[in-house]
This record gives sequence, C-alpha cells and structure tokens, in this order.
Amino acid sequence: MFGSPPPPARFSVSGRRAKKPYAEESISNLLPRLEEKPVKPPRYISIYRPFVKCEAEKNKAQWKTMGPAKVAVPSPKNFLQKHSKEPKLPARKKEQDPKKLPELSVPRRTDRPVMGIQSKKNFINTNAVAVITGLPKKPQPIYVDRRQGDKYLLETSGLLPKYIKKKDYGVTPKYVTRRNEERERAQKEYEASILENLRKKAMKRLTDEERRSLLQGLKKNWEEVYHEFQGLPVEMDTIPKKINKEKLEIQMKQLEHDIDVIEKHKVIYIANE
Repeated sequence: MFGSPPPPARFSVSGRRAKKPYAEESISNLLPRLEEKPVKPPRYISIYRPFVKCEAEKNKAQWKTMGPAKVAVPSPKNFLQKHSKEPKLPARKKEQDPKKLPELSVPRRTDRPVMGIQSKKNFINTNAVAVITGLPKKPQPIYVDRRQGDKYLLETSGLLPKYIKKKDYGVTPKYVTRRNEERERAQKEYEASILENLRKKAMKRLTDEERRSLLQGLKKNWEEVYHEFQGLPVEMDTIPKKINKEKLEIQMKQLEHDIDVIEKHKVIYIANE
C-alpha cells in the first residue's frame, strides 16, 4: 500500500504511449505451447461444374489441347519420281492377224450404199432453176448514225411506225369507257336529286289572312323593341350600354324593313323547308 510509485509512462514523439522493449513476465510464458496450424476453409466448388465439364468434353477436339492427332507417317520409299505424274497411255494390244486391215468408220469409194427410197430427180438442176426463177433476197433494213458508217438494225431502233399499225391503235380502252359511263350515271343521279329537292322545296303563296297576321306580328315585335329602346338611360357611359343600344337599333331597322316589304307587295311566296 505504501510501496514505491509506478514508473512514469513513456510517450513517443507522436504522443502515443511507447511499447516496452521486453515482454512482461508471466508463468504462462514458461510452459511450452503447441503450434496451432490455421485451418483452411473448404474449397469452393461450383454447382455448375459437371455441366461445364460435359460441355467442354463435347466441344473438345483431339488437336485443341494435346496437338494434332497421330496419323501414319508416309514411307521414305514413296518419294516423288521423275515423270511419275505424267499421263500414261494404255498398253498396246498385239495384233493377231497382221494382214487384216482395221475396220474403217467411213465407207470406201468403191462402196455403193443401198438407200431405202431411190429417186431419179436431178436435185442440181432443180436447185439451179429455183435460184434463177426465185425472187432476190431483200436486204435487211439498216440505218447509219455517223459519217464513219456505223450501221444498226432499223427494226429495233424505234424509228419504224410499229405502234400505229397495231389493231387496237386509236381504240378507246375499256377502262376509259367504263369510267365515262360511271361518270354520266353519277351526273344523271345528281341532277335527278337536285330536281327532286327543288320539287320538294317549291314556292308557296301566302294567303291574305296569313299576310295580315305576319304583318301584325312584325309590328308588335317592333313596338316591344321600341318600348325597350325608350327605357334606355340618356347617358351612355359604359360599353355594355352602348352595345345594347346598337343591338336594339339594328333590330328596329330590320323589323321596319320587313314591314315595308310586306306592305309594298300583296302577293308573297315562301319556300317550303
């Protein structure tokens, strides 16, 4: 309890506590220790290893990993010899009878072949007469496009009027005729529909009683609009008031015009809707 105080702690330049140069004495350090070997973890084996091995064995060839396949080495006796690749003629057959002549593929001059049908016609004279009396052969029409005399066939040049000599040249095509007929039929149907509409919308004459009632209704409307116009304020200081005044004036003018037209004309026709 009243022993000597502990030695002061040693610190390095960096401020950390310095380690002691010797190990602390302990009875456990005197006993021999067995060296413990680190236990290695089990080796990782992929679950796809058998599939990969199977695929590798399928795609592996003999020369991919272990070199080319072993083949028979040619014999040194089979070396290339002179004239060995030249074509060789077949061996000549021995003639059994040297006096016998070979068979000819063409007849001899002395041979007279027998024909099945014999004719006494003189073909030479016949051909000569046909050539003399026949018409001369017409030359093939050509055209020249340069001074040097380059000749070309006239038939394939496009200069001959072949198109106008066709059987259907100048004849109206069937599709054009059919189209014209359809157009005429559509025009007739359109005109018929117009006439039907005009017949339905014929003008109707107003009777005197209808004209009188129409005139009274217009005058009554004019009085109502005029009464509303008289109720407007004298001072028009806002835009809505001005717009309302102009609207009433336009209605009064239209009603006055309609009244004048009906009073001026005693016979009035209207269109049926």
